[in-house]
Amino acid sequence: MICAGIDSGSRTLKVVLLEADGQAIVASGVVDQGVDQDALAVELLEKLLAQSGLRRGDVGAVIATGYGRKLIRIADAAVTEVTCQGWGVRRRVPEARTVIDIGGQDSKLLRLRPDGSVADFVMNDRCAAGTGRFLEVLATRLAVKLACLGTLADRSRRPATISNMCVVFAETEIIGLLASGVAPEDIVAGVQASIATRVAAMAGRNLPGPVLFTGGVALVPGMNAALESALDRPVIVAPQPQLTCALGAAILAAERLKRLRPPPS
Repeated sequence: MICAGIDSGSRTLKVVLLEADGQAIVASGVVDQGVDQDALAVELLEKLLAQSGLRRGDVGAVIATGYGRKLIRIADAAVTEVTCQGWGVRRRVPEARTVIDIGGQDSKLLRLRPDGSVADFVMNDRCAAGTGRFLEVLATRLAVKLACLGTLADRSRRPATISNMCVVFAETEIIGLLASGVAPEDIVAGVQASIATRVAAMAGRNLPGPVLFTGGVALVPGMNAALESALDRPVIVAPQPQLTCALGAAILAAERLKRLRPPPS
């Protein structure tokens, strides 16, 4: 028997399959988000099961999380991404005390207790200028892939100042910088620094370490270094940072299954 965690985020949908005892990861996958999130979740789940030689009947419990969690009809329950993130981090990097999670449409900062539970959190979901969407807009404007942004930022010698807090106006500002001859690498470095500065403002002064970086933006080269500079402290990129929340959901599914299973006679 296995359990599944489904993280239906704003830009991607992630699934993690976990052994029923909540220990070993059986399979995991990520796909771009779509219109019918439930159908997309079913398709990815079925694909991972088939790759693992399993069937739907082998799935004992499913927990959904993320923006679209309430749209996942195959889930037994829906849990907030903050709770799932805490459980996933506890499994991946149990010593972490602060989590910076930057996704496609929001950024979050979690402070964890020594036992791994969430003590408090702050979220920015009102302005895309501090999220992965800002980097997508930048990559599109520069006609490069997201994976190339880090290489460009490394070449920067004079990062541009990005002053606008709104991604729409920031894009206009970027167009103006390009027209005035500012090098693309300086603009990339400036945008990454701008995102990191917004996160640092969310963090405030009380930032216990170690600090862990999760979410899709953690995969973008250069962002980790930008955060370290803005926070003036080391920042660890989580293993498979996109999957931390789905892993937490799968762990909670395993916990649910334990509660529902009758004790052995």
